[in-house]
Amino acid sequence: MKKLLSLVMALAVMMSLAVPASRADVPSGVEDGVLTIAMECAYAPYNWTQSDDSNGAVPISNVPGSYANGYDVMIGKMIAKANGWELEVIQSDWDSLVPGVQTGTFDAVIAGQSMTAERSEQVDFAGPYFYASIVCVTKADSKFADATSIADLSGGSCTAQIATIWYDQCLPQIEGANVQPAAETAPAMLMALETGMVDFICTDMPTAQGAVAAYPDMKILDFSGTDGDFQFSEEVRAENVNIGVSMMKGNTVLKEAVDAVLSTMTVDDFNALMAKAIEIQPLSE
Repeated sequence: MKKLLSLVMALAVMMSLAVPASRADVPSGVEDGVLTIAMECAYAPYNWTQSDDSNGAVPISNVPGSYANGYDVMIGKMIAKANGWELEVIQSDWDSLVPGVQTGTFDAVIAGQSMTAERSEQVDFAGPYFYASIVCVTKADSKFADATSIADLSGGSCTAQIATIWYDQCLPQIEGANVQPAAETAPAMLMALETGMVDFICTDMPTAQGAVAAYPDMKILDFSGTDGDFQFSEEVRAENVNIGVSMMKGNTVLKEAVDAVLSTMTVDDFNALMAKAIEIQPLSE
């Protein structure tokens, strides 16, 4: 009998080792009552840095004396409040966002990230919390200001932010375009256009709207719904238009909590909140 019991116990141990750890074993990160989120703090109107707490800005925990604000901060505050958590914001460079979630440096990223298939292999996404079409931006007095399709942008110099669909998949579709090195940040991308280093840039609609608010001499070129738009499969287009909240793979507790909040919001709610962010971004004042 003892031998049989020992055999059963041994088999149980072997089975437990063979079965992957349950997703419930992944810590939520909010056990301490604090939701720690990361963003660039330099990607208006999604997020930016300011010197005070005006308009509901939140302190940046790793940049003393600085505060974060913008659409991402507004969404983060809503999620934290609904769940009774405190909100902590960490500034992190774009390329460090996904690794930071994977290593547990922060609980989630709310930073205007598209819910791409590639990213979804590395992190889990809640949301979407915004739907953003892809557009180009040029100067209002540019020879490209009257463009009605991407074909009309041929011959122009251009750029977009590094590690985005705008740079990797959109700009290469413009035949004859003189693609310049990618910009490290959204502000650097906009400055390249404002100073004449490039003729146009490619980005998403909220970033473009924020740019026009900050730089009235810029113009949005929106080819959406026309034959002259950037071409993708419906699946690829959807995953790059949908903006989500990323977190560690298997963090079902946090994902469900975030989705529970976002599911109560409509597209109109998202757009209204984004309009508010654009209105209060520092450079538009």
